[in-house]
Amino acid sequence: MAFREELEKMFVRESEIPEQFSLAKEIHQREYLCNGEMKSWDGTVHEVYSPICIRTANGLQRKLIGTYPVCTEKEAFEALDAAVAAYDNGRGEWPTMSVAGRIQCIEKFINKMMEQKDIVVKLIMWEIGKSHADSVKEFDRTVEYIYATIDALKDVDRDSSRFIIEQGIVAQIRRSPLGVVLCMGPFNYPLNETFTTLIPAIIMGNTLLFKPPKHGTLLHYPLLKAFKECFPKGVVNTIYGRGNKIVPGLMQSGKINVLTLIGSSKVANELKKLHPKVNRLRAILGLDAKNAAIITQHADIKLAVQETVLGSLSFNGQRCTALKIVFVHKSIADEFIQQLSAEVTKLKYGMPWEKGVSLTPLPEPGKPAYLKECIDDAIANGAKVMNENGGTTVESFVYPGILYPVNNKMKLYREEQFGPLIPVVPFDNLEETIEYLIESPHGQQVSIFSNNDRELASLIDPLVNQVSRVNINCQCQRGPDVFPFTGRKDSAEGTLSVVDALRSFSIRSLVAAKLTEANKQLINDIVSGHESNFLSTKFIF
Repeated sequence: MAFREELEKMFVRESEIPEQFSLAKEIHQREYLCNGEMKSWDGTVHEVYSPICIRTANGLQRKLIGTYPVCTEKEAFEALDAAVAAYDNGRGEWPTMSVAGRIQCIEKFINKMMEQKDIVVKLIMWEIGKSHADSVKEFDRTVEYIYATIDALKDVDRDSSRFIIEQGIVAQIRRSPLGVVLCMGPFNYPLNETFTTLIPAIIMGNTLLFKPPKHGTLLHYPLLKAFKECFPKGVVNTIYGRGNKIVPGLMQSGKINVLTLIGSSKVANELKKLHPKVNRLRAILGLDAKNAAIITQHADIKLAVQETVLGSLSFNGQRCTALKIVFVHKSIADEFIQQLSAEVTKLKYGMPWEKGVSLTPLPEPGKPAYLKECIDDAIANGAKVMNENGGTTVESFVYPGILYPVNNKMKLYREEQFGPLIPVVPFDNLEETIEYLIESPHGQQVSIFSNNDRELASLIDPLVNQVSRVNINCQCQRGPDVFPFTGRKDSAEGTLSVVDALRSFSIRSLVAAKLTEANKQLINDIVSGHESNFLSTKFIF
């Protein structure tokens, strides 16, 4: 009870919120971007309550920070029509624009985006409870990603600016857009992970329908005018509303050429089935993950503990790349649990604006109840909460819980908890861990902790065929952004990285001709007269 009371004290009164971190006023969005216009909305709205609770005379209450439109299928189809018209079967202004021209538009957007940094960072913090420091990092990393995407596209275009002659055929090979993209991002990295698909999709010449995540919608509002001012009309269109109401019809129309979603594999499967011509639909998906750590008897326990804490509890474990299950050899399990519990105790919990805070409130209203179900289920099937105060809950905050020994009868063994619980499974034989990953429907990443080269090799070779990335003596992670980011099984479709994303949202196209004197002259005339944006030898610096 004493600890619970201590947790309650971390929530403050409205007057105690530091001025530099407070929202000057609630943000009530009554417009959306469609066909190059900020269209007004006077219909139903969704109230946005922060995971940050405020201490009031009536107890702790989630703070209302604003509202946004709950549009209907009518508005969604208007946005679709705008995107289709802007693409115009590949003949629109944007898909036919030169690469240099599209890059200039993106650079203009970056400048306008930077003007909104302060409010976007605050909204990340208030909407999803991410620490202010990490919210700043997310914004900065997103800008860095956009610049890296521009540089990567310049490299791609430079390589494509030459002609290839083979077997009497001269050709120029470039990448061309795919069409209309439906982009849906996640709540945990609502700016960064959304933009790692949205920006490559746009810069490659596609037009876009953008549905912001349910938690993390308002933070995109300050950027809508930048999209409006930097791109031709219809290139970027926002859709709001209940996903299960407005998205199925868009897919059934057959006018969506690319589906990009970071979220649930179940949702992705359902949406893909709705498309009338699946062979025409390209999917770039970041889906479920249940990344495992395998800590062998030859591991550096201290290092394994440090990386496990980072991997399982960064942003409260709400990352697709988080470590969500930990296998530890029985011979070192007791020592590992003891050290892990001690390290968790050192983590600072509190409000997102506090310096050095690691543990913050959770944005999903139903998450604390679900995590309690997981804890109760684990206890009922033989596990214990190993760390003091583990799982203690106050409103939107859940203190991390270490559950041990976890077995295959428990929810935490299979389900992706996406929260601050660390299930620890003891094992005798490494084959047990390999079998787990073989049987798992997930296949994103794994972390292996061992200082024995033969042992590592015996795990690496089978596991690279089960997951997309094997991490040695470190946590799972997405970066660096130049590395491929994907997954096997139900964890992903398509590959994202700075360069891979450009490929994912485009297709190789070529113009070819027999190498005759007449054709040489024609091609030279087109190139020297700058008559085509595709058939061109312009070199972008």
